[in-house]
Parts: sequence; C-alpha cells; structure tokens
Amino acid sequence: MEIDMAKFSEKLKGLLEMGKKKKNILEYQEINDYFRDFPLSPEDMEKVFDYLEQNGIDILRMNAMEETEALLLNDEDVAIEEEEELDVENLDLTVPEGVSIEDPVRMYLKEIGKVPLLTAEEEIHLAKQMEAGADATKELEDLEDRLAGLEDPEEKGQIEEKLKSLRMTVYVGEEAKKRLAEANLRLVVSIAKRYVGRGMLFLDLIQEGNLGLIKAVEKFDFRKGFKFSTYATWWIRQAITRAIADQARTIRIPVHMV
Repeated sequence: MEIDMAKFSEKLKGLLEMGKKKKNILEYQEINDYFRDFPLSPEDMEKVFDYLEQNGIDILRMNAMEETEALLLNDEDVAIEEEEELDVENLDLTVPEGVSIEDPVRMYLKEIGKVPLLTAEEEIHLAKQMEAGADATKELEDLEDRLAGLEDPEEKGQIEEKLKSLRMTVYVGEEAKKRLAEANLRLVVSIAKRYVGRGMLFLDLIQEGNLGLIKAVEKFDFRKGFKFSTYATWWIRQAITRAIADQARTIRIPVHMV
C-alpha cells in the first residue's frame, strides 16, 4: 500500500523538529514509536533515516550497538553502564601487552596523563560556557546579517560593540570544549585498550575513540545529572564498536588482484 506522501513529508518535518529539541539525537525506538500510527515499509524507513542524517540528526540504535559489543567483548569484560561512576583518576594508561608503538605515541600517552582532571563543578561551568558560546554563535550570525544592511553610524557602532562581546563569548565556549575534551583523553585510551585484538590497531582505536569524545563534548547536557566521563563513555564505546563493525564488513581484495 502506497503511503500519503504529503502526510509523510509532514511527519518527517515533525520528527526533525523533535530531534532538534533533543540536541540532534533520536533513538531508533523513538522513531518507531513516532510512526506507530503511520505504518512504513522498510524502504520508507530507510528514507526516514536518510532524511534525518542529512539534516544532522544522530540515530542511536541502542539495541544493535549492545549486540555488537556483546560479540566484541570477552566474557571477562564488564560493560560500562551509563549509571556507573568511573574512577578517572586511576585509569590505566600503559600500553597493552603485545602492542608495539612508536616513541611519539608513548609521549602522547604520557602527556595526556598530566592534564588536570575536572571536578563536577568545573564540568558544569565549562558546559555553561559551551552553551553560551553556541547561543552567541546564532546571535552573531543574525547581527552580522543585520549590520550589512545598516547605514546609521551610531547604530552600526552599537552592533559592532555587541559583535565583539559575542565573539569573545564564542571563543570562551570553544576553549571550554577544548578543555573538557583534553581532560578526558585518558578515558579514550583506557576504553580503547579493551578492544585491542578485535581487528584494529591500538592507535586507530584511540583515534576513533577521540572522535566519539568530540561528539560527547558537542552533545553533553549537564542538566541530566551525569558526570561528563560517564556520559562520554557511551559515545567513545559507540564510536569504537561501530568502527570495528565497519572494518569487519569491509571486503578485502587479495593482493594479487591489486
């Protein structure tokens, strides 16, 4: 049965708005629930996913991720739940046994261990600076557009002063992101070590984990009450497990065919 395309388009726009209100994140189950009264074929559902991803909405397929991790982790590995409080101060940053790395990488591991950790209060302070920076960025764009069409020198001067203040707020917000990420680089290394031997090099695991950390910084919502390290753990593990799964699906061409 063909769907009503006009209504489908309207539903998509509503779903997009819902995603934007949730910091550009939607879970797979939320999407299913949203279309409960509007049955879709698998092909139509793929259109939904494509539409959301093209508009900057991250789709979290929680169940699929947990199944992937169950396959990747050894029996003795303990999955880190969102509610778990991690002892970030005592994370092991040593190189996994059997892994050969170059001196610059050893220096990197040594240096990230020197970065001061953040208290819960400092995390909230940085998160507020990031939020203010994001708001300032939007206001900055609006004022710059407005300034371009002004001719009154006095009004232009007032707006230019406001722009200076907004640019400083944006800068402070970006520095806050950097500080929050740098203070948690050791968390990436600690988590990456658990996935050594699953088909990716240790350095690649760290790189993928760092991408997850950056995503966590962008999405962090201090109002939910989680410590950042607890929140970031999920994003780091998701980035690493997805990368391993993608690597496993890659079709390798035999050398003699290259």
